[in-house]
Amino acid sequence: MRPMSTSEAFEFLGEGSRTGKLAWIAADGRPHVAPIWFIVEDGDLLFATGTRSGKALAMRREPRVSLVVDTETPPYAFVKADGVVELSEDPDELRRVSTLAGARYMGKDQAESFGERNSGPGECLVRLRPSGIAGVDGVADWD
Repeated sequence: MRPMSTSEAFEFLGEGSRTGKLAWIAADGRPHVAPIWFIVEDGDLLFATGTRSGKALAMRREPRVSLVVDTETPPYAFVKADGVVELSEDPDELRRVSTLAGARYMGKDQAESFGERNSGPGECLVRLRPSGIAGVDGVADWD
């Protein structure tokens, strides 16, 4: 088991099509977690969600969140990012980020249609600015 450097953690976050697990606190104080597709850009993690979704409503009320991304095969690894989010409904930025996420998770051939579908009215862009990031590589390695 080996701790990742910050640069290794960001590299890990940007590799492949790993799904993030976003955690937030609901209005009644219960913790919630949901999978998200995201991109890494300039040290931030960006994703789209519905403006009326539970997570968007919760993040407008309390912008502190945690995001975990992991591998599901040995020797296992994970990165956890804690931070504050900013929400925006800028249609051009929302489409740009949604298109990049579409390319990452759906493939370049579907990126444009994914970007269009996820950037219309009722959608918002979330920018997570990590205040803390930590990762571990080789979780199953005990040497």
